[in-house]
Amino acid sequence: QVHLVESGGGLVQAGGSLRLSCADSGHTFSNYAMGWFRQAPGKERECVAALSRTGGSTWYEDKLRGRFAISRDNAKNTVYLQMNSLKPEDPAVYYCAATMSGIRFTRTSYDYWGQGTQVPVSS
Repeated sequence: QVHLVESGGGLVQAGGSLRLSCADSGHTFSNYAMGWFRQAPGKERECVAALSRTGGSTWYEDKLRGRFAISRDNAKNTVYLQMNSLKPEDPAVYYCAATMSGIRFTRTSYDYWGQGTQVPVSS
């Protein structure tokens, strides 16, 4: 079973950086590809980055490539999202998710979700 808990959200100034963490309390974390999604008010939940089981392959939403970086530490059962040069369009609730299906960027491909963490950005 997978139980995901995000942390690291909070108010950040535009141009600043933030690193989100998502920890799994289960024992099968390395069996899952992981993704980070975000959902702003009134918008669809969108995938911002995804990562294979070993961390060797990644996918990024095109407009975020170069600003966001996803990584994982399977020994710590944790996936990270480093966000740099945050912009006024980045505020959202950020979610991590796990899938057995390999690296994916569609919401319906993911089997397990965290509760989300808020990332407001002040201008």
